[in-house]
Amino acid sequence: MPQELFLEFKNNNLLPFLFGEHNTHLSHLEKVLKISISDRGNTLRLSGETRPVQQAQTILNTLYKKLETKDMTDISVADIDAQIRFMNDPPNGAAPDSDDKRSALAIRTKKKTIAPRSPNQAAYLEQIRQKDMVFGLGPAGTGKTYLAVAAGVDMFLQGKVERLVFCRPAVEAGENLGFLPGDMKEKIDPYLRPVYDALHDMLPFDFLIKRMETGDIEIAPLAFMRGRTLSRAFVVLDEAQNATSMQVKMFLTRMGEASRMVITGDPKQSDLPANVKSGLNEAIELLSDIDEIGFTRFETKDVVRHPLVAKIIKAYDKE
Repeated sequence: MPQELFLEFKNNNLLPFLFGEHNTHLSHLEKVLKISISDRGNTLRLSGETRPVQQAQTILNTLYKKLETKDMTDISVADIDAQIRFMNDPPNGAAPDSDDKRSALAIRTKKKTIAPRSPNQAAYLEQIRQKDMVFGLGPAGTGKTYLAVAAGVDMFLQGKVERLVFCRPAVEAGENLGFLPGDMKEKIDPYLRPVYDALHDMLPFDFLIKRMETGDIEIAPLAFMRGRTLSRAFVVLDEAQNATSMQVKMFLTRMGEASRMVITGDPKQSDLPANVKSGLNEAIELLSDIDEIGFTRFETKDVVRHPLVAKIIKAYDKE
């Protein structure tokens, strides 16, 4: 049933952020929700089917409030998509069920504020806060690694852990680095680049370099974890689907006093040889009944990269 609504916003200074450059945010809402939006100064006219019009009203009011309270200093199309996801996808049991509760999960690093953009992302952050070991499972682009790094940085800056340790299998599972040019650091850096990129997003360059030099922040291939006990640390194993059973077992048993661990990976995308079982898949089978361990399973709808990424993943899944 068609409906028409009018929205008025009092602070004109916030409207460029809310509407987007050349009204790109309003155009995006029109396209996604299949409604019509026209603006006259600080007043918007929304028209279309009842439910999407009411959704647009809620989204615009929510984002305007965040700008007013300075919970957000800018808005992107991704933030609008996030609001739509929370409205259309019911919480999965572990996810906070209100915008205020989700706002409480926002992570404020030295360079930016990072907030969950889907119910599963919210559940993931909630589990990382509540449990000592968490598995983040699902396709690329769902924020598994980025949010794990953000949660670790947050705990480190608050003094809840003394060290950050990030690792992943290098050169698939074999970690055969000898044929690559350069010293050990130059050999492994390309495989750890996603972690570096996330850290650079969250921490000033000088701060990051200093902490890496003192060993407070460590980025290393999985093989370097052998024989160690990691205490009072936040430890992330990324791309765990490319680790063997022995490697994953070795990593999980490095956990020491007052440590947190996050293991991320896509069980469907292992690069291991066909006759080698992924250590991630085995760990899921063996550990899923342990209450103290959290599991968040992301889906294609949680992809927060370009919208085409979700469609590409769906296409390959069908094949």
